[in-house]
Amino acid sequence: MPHNSKKQSQKNNRVLTGVIRVTAGAFGFIDQNRKLTQKEEGRQNRRSQKKEETIFIPPGALNNSLDGDEVEYIITHNDNGEIVKIIKRAKTEFIGCVTGRENNFLIVKPDNPKFYTEIIIEENSETQNLLIGAKILVKIKLWPKGTLRPSGQFIKNLGQSGEHETEMQAIIQDRGLVEDFLPELEEEASKIKKGNNLSNELNKRRDFRNVVTFTIDPIKAKDFDDALSIRQLDDNLWEIGVHIADVSYYLKPNSPLDLEAQKRATSVYLVDRTIPMLPEVLSNDLCSLVPQQDRLTFSAVFEMDNKANIKNEWFGRTIINSNRRFTYEEAHQIIKNKQGEHAKELSQLDNLAKELDRQKISAGALAFEEDEVGFEIDNAGKPINIFKQKRLGTHKLIEDFMLLANKKVAEYISQLVKNKSGAFVYRIHDAPDPDKLDGVKRFINLFGYKIQFQNKRPNPQEINKFLKKISDRPEESIITREIIHSMSRAIYSTKNIGHFGLAFKHYTHFTSPIRRYPDIMVHRLLDVYLQKETPTTEIMTLYDRLCEYSSNMEKLATEAERESIKYKQAEYLGNHLGEIFDGVISSLTKWGMYVEELTTGSEGLIRYRNMTDDHFIFDEKKFLVTGKRKRKSYRLGDIIKIKVTKTDRIAKTIDFDLV
Repeated sequence: MPHNSKKQSQKNNRVLTGVIRVTAGAFGFIDQNRKLTQKEEGRQNRRSQKKEETIFIPPGALNNSLDGDEVEYIITHNDNGEIVKIIKRAKTEFIGCVTGRENNFLIVKPDNPKFYTEIIIEENSETQNLLIGAKILVKIKLWPKGTLRPSGQFIKNLGQSGEHETEMQAIIQDRGLVEDFLPELEEEASKIKKGNNLSNELNKRRDFRNVVTFTIDPIKAKDFDDALSIRQLDDNLWEIGVHIADVSYYLKPNSPLDLEAQKRATSVYLVDRTIPMLPEVLSNDLCSLVPQQDRLTFSAVFEMDNKANIKNEWFGRTIINSNRRFTYEEAHQIIKNKQGEHAKELSQLDNLAKELDRQKISAGALAFEEDEVGFEIDNAGKPINIFKQKRLGTHKLIEDFMLLANKKVAEYISQLVKNKSGAFVYRIHDAPDPDKLDGVKRFINLFGYKIQFQNKRPNPQEINKFLKKISDRPEESIITREIIHSMSRAIYSTKNIGHFGLAFKHYTHFTSPIRRYPDIMVHRLLDVYLQKETPTTEIMTLYDRLCEYSSNMEKLATEAERESIKYKQAEYLGNHLGEIFDGVISSLTKWGMYVEELTTGSEGLIRYRNMTDDHFIFDEKKFLVTGKRKRKSYRLGDIIKIKVTKTDRIAKTIDFDLV
């Protein structure tokens, strides 16, 4: 029990349960739902009947709980929380670095800063040759109450800290991801390919092999999920096919490969590698819509006029033969120059996509445009160059047709089942919490801008108008990121509430079954409904559980991807110590200014104590840093000159100095 527990009295005897969020400072928070008061209910989002409150767990009251653990807790007299029992650990395996030896025990410092103590491991034949600095995978075995450090079991040596493969494996294995497939799964995939006989399918599918069809993907892509076909029906009518790899034809339910795909749930895209959901013989070959090869697809086909008004739609299984594989850059140049292979078809698709986008924005969809960070990596995994990848018109072209297919599939099924809950797999996105939006408004005000929401509910048109206003300004990425962080996270569910960000009442994920398991579930359900059948209760119960699991795995994959980016950014700038760059102030704290380097998108810290020409004071209310003597001020969005002074690849941190 915490040292001050005798001085504290329980506010009541009720034991509550929740999931704890632990910080690097060895204290935590628990989000607690309570029923709304009548007054609050009138103001609250219609989809939520509870208000979330945050309970503070002070240092000394964690009682060995770790980030993400499900716990029992009580409320003390000062309205803080105290952990009384750990119900379930979020995880028991951690990555850490061997920092020393002590009385026949190894001392391991976990990589995760939220793990606020060390782990001790008893020396044995497996660990006696480990060097100081070795990065290992360790499992917590025992952590009695009242003890400072848990005892752990050595599982695996990843290599020496700081080495490329060691650090990438640390990112992968810390999240329980698995790169390679078991030999029997690879063999199963090979048998599927060998037994592939399309002749049995020709009479069962709509044939698009003689229709102009192509893929547009990133230059390094190997798994082509989607293709577009186009043909003109008359002067003002076009047939557009959105063709998606028919993975569900090859992946039989409950087969070992299917169960493995369920477990992985998503492909993971790290800076230097892809961890696929399916073996490469399927993801990069048999299911991939490569050019000049007959491929089985599941398609959404639309007849639309020149203004992208849909006159007819059709969903079903098809067969295609892609004429050409374009990169985004190649297709962009052809459209821009109005000449090149399939220039007419690409230009028409571009025109229709622009109309679809206009319709979407007009209906209230949020128009976020975030540049992704791109890497040039050598064979040893070393980053040679980092750059921000500008979104081209062809990125929007593909995105808008994929959104159309996802939306229309969801609408079609919802109409069939009369919007019955628990009958389909949706991609849902709740409206932002009003309290978080108040914080966004205050944040935006710091830059001298104002944005209004009607009745505390966000007005997407107003947000889009504001985003257009700050387009191409230095603070654009900072403000956009803050607005995005205020939004709820999109998830999978069998209960539809619509998609706030896209302003769609019905939305799903249908277009990427090679890399997302929910898309496979959607394909299977769509096929059931097209056969005029109904999925069983058992199937929908399973899919309901898999929706939650897939949402969690998607979050985990995103975290791994971001960690790999931060690692490579720190490594890259570590090779540019002393060099000067331009940066934008992205955040202000009591201890320093966080600055985003403009070319690479790398974020680093300038500590006030290193700004030696004055004594700088942070004004929390004005979000302003001012020198006490010279009155020089710094605020969010300011462009400044920075010098790289220190990087830590293991901690994935970067230090800058002001120039």
